[in-house]
Amino acid sequence: MSTIRGRAWTFGRDVDTDLIIAARYLTMKTAEELACHLMEDCDPDFAQSVKPGDIIVAKENFGCGSSREHAPLAIMGAGVPVVIAKSFARIFYRNAFNTGLPILVAPDAAEAIHQDDELEVDLRTGTIRDLTSGVDYQAEALPDFMQELVAAGGLLPYLKQRHGGRAGRTETGDTAAATTAEPGDAGRD
Repeated sequence: MSTIRGRAWTFGRDVDTDLIIAARYLTMKTAEELACHLMEDCDPDFAQSVKPGDIIVAKENFGCGSSREHAPLAIMGAGVPVVIAKSFARIFYRNAFNTGLPILVAPDAAEAIHQDDELEVDLRTGTIRDLTSGVDYQAEALPDFMQELVAAGGLLPYLKQRHGGRAGRTETGDTAAATTAEPGDAGRD
């Protein structure tokens, strides 16, 4: 799925992970459950109104705040196939790709696209076409590796595909940086 078409939902700057999915819902187990509460603290009607295929467009620093992976999972659970922003918080950027959510950095598009504009996004080239205004924008194209991560459904499925179902193992069979945290590990290097 390299081309996506959907309606724009626009948000401002510094949309943090607590606004994407509030901490009170972090006990929910599935992306679909989380999606029922997506963005509810900044737009109480969003979760009930967003349709699969719709696209989130935001200003600077989307996904700032905590490092929870629940935020991109909730977005995907709602059927939002891509997020476009002027910039992303670094941890959200990483979590998005690790969970299989494509995100595009496109400052000009993020500034110009309006709520309810109809968009067409080519993930392969980074082209964003605003079908409502007739204007095309160029996002930073996703490197091939990132496209492979997204196509696989995230980092773990990608590793399983590449290593015959054994994610987290090196070629010698050793566990590669996939350790379980122990109580009291916080703050250790």
